[in-house]
Amino acid sequence: MLAGEASAEAARKSAQSAEGTAPDTGTEPDFPVHGDDRAAAFFDLDNTVMQGAAIFHFGRGLYKRKFFETRDLARFAWQQAYFRLAGLEDPEHMQDARDSALSIVKGHRVSELKTIGEEIYDEYMAERIWPGTRALAQAHLDAGQKVWLVTAAPVEIAQVIARRLGLTGALGTVAESVGGVYTGKLVGEPLHGPAKAEAVKALAAAEALDLSRCAAYSDSHNDIPMLSLVGHPYAINPDSKLRKHARELEWRLRDYRTGRKAAKVGIPAAAGVGAVAGGTAAAIALHRRRR
Repeated sequence: MLAGEASAEAARKSAQSAEGTAPDTGTEPDFPVHGDDRAAAFFDLDNTVMQGAAIFHFGRGLYKRKFFETRDLARFAWQQAYFRLAGLEDPEHMQDARDSALSIVKGHRVSELKTIGEEIYDEYMAERIWPGTRALAQAHLDAGQKVWLVTAAPVEIAQVIARRLGLTGALGTVAESVGGVYTGKLVGEPLHGPAKAEAVKALAAAEALDLSRCAAYSDSHNDIPMLSLVGHPYAINPDSKLRKHARELEWRLRDYRTGRKAAKVGIPAAAGVGAVAGGTAAAIALHRRRR
């Protein structure tokens, strides 16, 4: 619960001064419901909104800025390759990546990492946003609803991505800081699996949302607790376990990795199939160039 509450509080603070404005697309789908201010949308980040994992791209950006040694880049490249090839979140790999990131940022100022996060977004992340998922988020914004990222990635990075996409804010893993300096520890647990559901519940309570009218989007079976909270769950680029679960419960499916098309009920036409970028090749190529 502590991780969820910390993430929700960080997300709400970051969004207090932001107003979600979005261009009029000229269409108004049956869902989301226009003007329903007690509804919101919650999007997982890795492999749902963005191809690959944010923490790995962040690691590459820190290496470029000499935050750690060449030998560690190989681990980040391998983790990114594993994630892209497996198409799912392996808890051991994700935990290893988080531990690496915490040790790397320890002693650095929060403001420094936020500035670097902006640069890393432009360098590695912007081109890896799934156009289809981005269109789904835009549909909620156009309907006047708030849209939140919910991710195990560091909340500072998640907030950068959310802001750059024009979303309301982000729930993410909260790293402890004292006097604006990272201690190398977390506040609570990583925002993963059941912790995501707890964070969404905490935010929904604070925002007076009706979860039965909300939507959630994810690629991973690890997010079934979050998806099960809302009245409109969507499986996006699903792993095999989530695909099976979604079909059994008749959840909506959407896969932007191939030409397959799933149930379109309530999906805006603008959410077309996106192209797959070569994130794995880029990571390995960067490693080779640096050797």
